[in-house]
Amino acid sequence: MKPIRFSKHAEEQARERGATTAEAAEAIRKGAREPAKHGRELCRYNFSFGRKWQGKSYAIKQVAPVIMEKANEIVVITVYTFYF
Repeated sequence: MKPIRFSKHAEEQARERGATTAEAAEAIRKGAREPAKHGRELCRYNFSFGRKWQGKSYAIKQVAPVIMEKANEIVVITVYTFYF
């Protein structure tokens, strides 16, 4: 697999939304991919969570990085998280 590079925005958004760059990288490697705007891809991967996030308890945390695959690397544009 190509090396993964996180934009500064992606690092900030991951942290703000409760994900780590390691989780985002795992979502890229193991997650389901779907088309996103501007020729990008969204990768979704569910992690067992079993904790509270912003005062509510959730069993699952889904980490969903948006990537652009280039010839020699994968660039992470942003990282979304969903809790359920």
